[in-house]
Amino acid sequence: MTTFLAPGAKVHIVGIGGAGMSGLARLLVEMGAVVSGSDQSESSVLDSLRKRGVRIGVPHDAVNVANAEVVLWSPAVALDNVELEAARARGAVLLSRSAALAELGSLRRIIGLTGTHGKTTATSMLVHVLGASGRDDGRLLGAEVLGVGANGHWSDGDLLVEVDESFGTFGLLRPYALGLLNVEADHLDFYGSLETLDRAFTDLLDRVSGPVVVWSDDAGAQRVAERSTSAVVRVGRGESVDWRVGDEVLGRRTSSFRLVGPSGAIEVTLRVTGAHNVANAAVVAVLSILLGARAEDVVRGLARFEGAPRRFQYCGAWHGVDVYEDYAHLPGEISATLEATRAAGYERITAVFQPHRVTRTLNLGAAFAPAFDLARHVVVTDIYPAGEPNPDGVTGELVAQALRERRGPDTVRYCSTLDGVAPILATLREQSDVVVVLGAGDVGAVAWQLTGGEQ
Repeated sequence: MTTFLAPGAKVHIVGIGGAGMSGLARLLVEMGAVVSGSDQSESSVLDSLRKRGVRIGVPHDAVNVANAEVVLWSPAVALDNVELEAARARGAVLLSRSAALAELGSLRRIIGLTGTHGKTTATSMLVHVLGASGRDDGRLLGAEVLGVGANGHWSDGDLLVEVDESFGTFGLLRPYALGLLNVEADHLDFYGSLETLDRAFTDLLDRVSGPVVVWSDDAGAQRVAERSTSAVVRVGRGESVDWRVGDEVLGRRTSSFRLVGPSGAIEVTLRVTGAHNVANAAVVAVLSILLGARAEDVVRGLARFEGAPRRFQYCGAWHGVDVYEDYAHLPGEISATLEATRAAGYERITAVFQPHRVTRTLNLGAAFAPAFDLARHVVVTDIYPAGEPNPDGVTGELVAQALRERRGPDTVRYCSTLDGVAPILATLREQSDVVVVLGAGDVGAVAWQLTGGEQ
């Protein structure tokens, strides 16, 4: 057993406030490790970790790793980070997130959900379904599982993992079972091309030793499945599938569908809406059945799923206008969220969008324009850089201009600061049934500011 996994190991995590690394910290605490960590600025996540006994340093400083035996780091952390350099100098063991996940996989079977979007939602659904079947599995996700608890948990069961493609994180992982939701162009600053990204997902599928379930309605997922050597179970709405989804009913905040496969039909009701959530639930349902869950466990578990934080999350009403927050930051995610909004009965949709990462904005700029076709008005903010350098001073105006070129100038506003968004929305209130705040950065503060709620 490596030092990283030994009871009492002194493990330090650089970038511990990130979605994935905070879950890993909580899991390690439950394993018996002595965990410390650092981040560039304070956050509610750090406060939560402190309550679990994790020593936190802010900002990054070499002194934070003085007693660490093993140092892990977020993929978003630069390799010349002062703490990583100090750890190397004193001979500590350094492990990337990818290597850490591979080490965990040597102790527990990994059951995962992967894709360029929907991972947190689908993995949370899986936690509920397998929990309904009486299992106590570990978990490692990018957000809290509503109705269950923290995003990191260690147990004697399997380990349910949100299998992340960013920065090649899943490159060393050998899952036992896997669900593939979708594949869309993303993280091209790391992969270089969609072809290379496809190959990474194909290699992941080829390393799975047990069942592989794929949402075949997604062109990217289907493309990857066709190239994989694994025996794939296909789920979708068409005829050439192993499990077929039909009879979908999408309400304002609920949905239902019928799933028909070799073992019969399952009637599923969800407490969330949207065709994308139906797709997520269908993949999870089939994967769970292949892992031994009963149909009634699937129905009961999915009925308990309350949604994932920041995934079409209802924040409240603002002067009679409903307000939602959603983590969507890729064109496909934005389209799916706005389609769910329209299916929920909202006609006059106003969207607020904060582009995420400079490289993503440059790589996908014009591709964002058609994603907003269902929105009547769009307010674009400046880019949330997520620590990336921006030597050329690229702004969210790049996305706003792409939108103007597609739909004309009258329905697109650019606002360089979050504080300026609410006054713009006030001028659009009479023309809006709903405001949907979109992005993976800190733009969610706008939604909660409007409704007077708490994030």
